[in-house]
Amino acid sequence: MKEKKPIVPDEVIVSKIYVIRDQKVMLDRDLAELFGVETRVLKQAVRRNINRFPKDFMFEMTKEELAVWRSQNVTSKSDKKGLRYAPFCFTEQGVTMLSCVLNSGRAIEMNIIIVRIFVKLREMLSTSKELVVRMNEFEQKLEGQGEEIQVLFEYIKKLIEDKEQQVEQASRKKIGFSKE
Repeated sequence: MKEKKPIVPDEVIVSKIYVIRDQKVMLDRDLAELFGVETRVLKQAVRRNINRFPKDFMFEMTKEELAVWRSQNVTSKSDKKGLRYAPFCFTEQGVTMLSCVLNSGRAIEMNIIIVRIFVKLREMLSTSKELVVRMNEFEQKLEGQGEEIQVLFEYIKKLIEDKEQQVEQASRKKIGFSKE
């Protein structure tokens, strides 16, 4: 069976994930575009099913957050990135619930792709945290052992020099009296 080519490249979706209120979220307008619906239709579906979207699934950006977001994303005042009103911000769980509310084939397909990307991001984050922890442990183990390591390297150097000297001595042509 031939694997289907994704509708949208992962990089495009990743570029539409923002960190707001210390949460990775996607904005309503970006999700509407990905799901193939108008933003107003998406917002209307959410408002009709608002009980499915608790605060940890979705929240509306405040005016202050919107101003900060716009300044961080360098948008012109005329464009405003298509945002006349404060957008809804959907967490990973909110995106999943949104695909249930919209209930279209494209929404379900895009939801699967988005959730997989969120999972990859989480895995990458945990891997980088694990690396930082290991580096810290390694630094602590080496702390105060600098002199001991230096002595070890000097000992290894001396062994290498002695070995080179032995090889050099063995390769020299012997001169003088021989018993043979």
